[in-house]
Amino acid sequence: MHLGQFVYPTNVHWRSPRKGEKQLVWGSKENPALVLNADFRPLSYFPLSLLDWQEAVKAVVTGRVNVISEYDQVVRSPSFELRLPSVISLKEYVPQMRKPAFTRFNVFLRDRFACQYCGVALPSQELTFDHVIPRSRGGRTTWENVVTACAPCNLKKGGRMPKAARMLPKRKPEQPTAWRMQENGRMFPPNFLHESWRDYLYWDAELEAS
Repeated sequence: MHLGQFVYPTNVHWRSPRKGEKQLVWGSKENPALVLNADFRPLSYFPLSLLDWQEAVKAVVTGRVNVISEYDQVVRSPSFELRLPSVISLKEYVPQMRKPAFTRFNVFLRDRFACQYCGVALPSQELTFDHVIPRSRGGRTTWENVVTACAPCNLKKGGRMPKAARMLPKRKPEQPTAWRMQENGRMFPPNFLHESWRDYLYWDAELEAS
């Protein structure tokens, strides 16, 4: 993820770590920053809107973002010292797409990475997609006619109609809203979740449950 083109100040360096701190490594993917829109909601949930620490520092130094929360690690220049941001928000609101793009990945996300015939959830690399009404029968490649399928179910159904194959999708396929895709994305958090991110990822779910 990139927030425009930044010119990184060459006089910024990372200081030697204090006791208990980890050494920062240029190019490291550790200590990413969660990026929020100006309304304090993540730009996206899946993939989660993140910047690596170098890009996050650039965004802070150039004044494009507000720092909401910070890590303990510090970078410094001769004139200032900066703690690495863990949560940043854009100063200007970025409108979200109203209609999700029709892509293979977004079909999987709409269907929550689960085969719509047997219900088994699998990693994306183990999933395929199936035309509910086969293309040989006039079926189109649209949101309303494409579903996520595992390889065995896809092979089993073949070119037959759903009723003939006795394989009806568990949910009627339809074009999802951007809100629905965001909600589905929240169900699949990345491997790394810093504690400072929790208030911005799950606060509304916690309020609803209380």
